[in-house]
Amino acid sequence: MTPTSTQDLLSHAWFGIIGLMLLLYVVTDGFDLGVGILSLFQRKQTERDLMIQSIGHVWDANETWLVALGGALFGAFPAAYAMLMTQLYVPVMALIASFMMRGASIEFRHLARGSKAFWDRVFGLGSLLAALAQGLILGRVISGLAPGIQADALVAVTAIGVASGYSLLGATWLVKKTTGQLQNRARRGAVASVCATVLAAIVVSLGTLYFSPVGLGRWQDGGTLHVLMGLGLLAALAFVHVLYAVYTGGEHSPFVGACLLFTASFAGLAISLFPWLVPGKLTIAAAASNSASLAFMLLGIGTVLPIMIGYNLYQYHLFRGKVALAPH
Repeated sequence: MTPTSTQDLLSHAWFGIIGLMLLLYVVTDGFDLGVGILSLFQRKQTERDLMIQSIGHVWDANETWLVALGGALFGAFPAAYAMLMTQLYVPVMALIASFMMRGASIEFRHLARGSKAFWDRVFGLGSLLAALAQGLILGRVISGLAPGIQADALVAVTAIGVASGYSLLGATWLVKKTTGQLQNRARRGAVASVCATVLAAIVVSLGTLYFSPVGLGRWQDGGTLHVLMGLGLLAALAFVHVLYAVYTGGEHSPFVGACLLFTASFAGLAISLFPWLVPGKLTIAAAASNSASLAFMLLGIGTVLPIMIGYNLYQYHLFRGKVALAPH
């Protein structure tokens, strides 16, 4: 019989791996979803063309992190996968539909003769739907799938927070990739979205503290509280950095600050909920596969994960620099 300590070590390792994959998805696909959301507020076709061109070579590869994440969750924590897919069927189907909208719109807008406005709207609405659906899923998980007005309010704020956070990543990405009036508007969008994101994060943190079945217990632990306070300070510094970098004309640093803000917030959330996968309902230990399955999967992910990260880095390096419309 496999020792319990080995099972715990493997299951906790997979909790960390899935958390890393989720963070990589949120940051990479988050900025191109944010660009799509911001495109809804652009009237000029040329500027929408630039916005979509800025993500045109990376958006589909970014979404592979979500595919890998789903497979890892199914294999490592099948009980959690079954519970979440059963309880979150509607937002998951909405998320899949939003990806179909985005993929179809990008392909068909290239074939459109004349105005591309319709497909641009489909792309923007698909991006917004994806962000809201992911926010609903996150909010439901944080609340432990609990019913009631308080839980629904927390879910709503979480959905708004995810949409504004993705808008922040998208705006800072456009600051990095564009110039002129579009870059100036992206700077203004970054200021508005970072303020909305931080406000939503504060509300969600308080909601996790008071409404989550396990949030208060984690915050009352002295060692955990010190770590959370450190991450909160790091998030506050990232917030200030984004504002400072935007106002001082920084081009790369606003995006770096936005990524740091997401990383600190995500780490704080993961620590607050550990060791629960579904707070109050399912722990890591109860949801995990057996040791043999976890060990076998670990060998596979040890090969695949570095390749995926390396490919993403090479892709961003290859398509670095500002975007510009090709002359007609």
